[in-house]
Amino acid sequence: MGRAAEMLGTTHGFLRAIGDARLITPLRSKGGHRRYSRYQLRVAARARELVDQGTPIESGCHIVILEDQLEEAQRLNAEYRRAAGSANPPAAT
Repeated sequence: MGRAAEMLGTTHGFLRAIGDARLITPLRSKGGHRRYSRYQLRVAARARELVDQGTPIESGCHIVILEDQLEEAQRLNAEYRRAAGSANPPAAT
């Protein structure tokens, strides 16, 4: 946790708070230390940006979750469009 907080320029308390808000759930080492993935660190950094701009932490976490869901929906939509396009080639004229 200390290394993650240092990388993000934040506190342990902030990382605990976004964990309590269920924005991220770090894995635990055998010794009980929190282990954050690169993705979780990116999400935490985005939440920190919002909080630094004055957004309450709970609201910031909700915004980050919605942004992530939107990004995934857009990715899936593009994937489906590509698949539909290759399944229906244009008719010859």
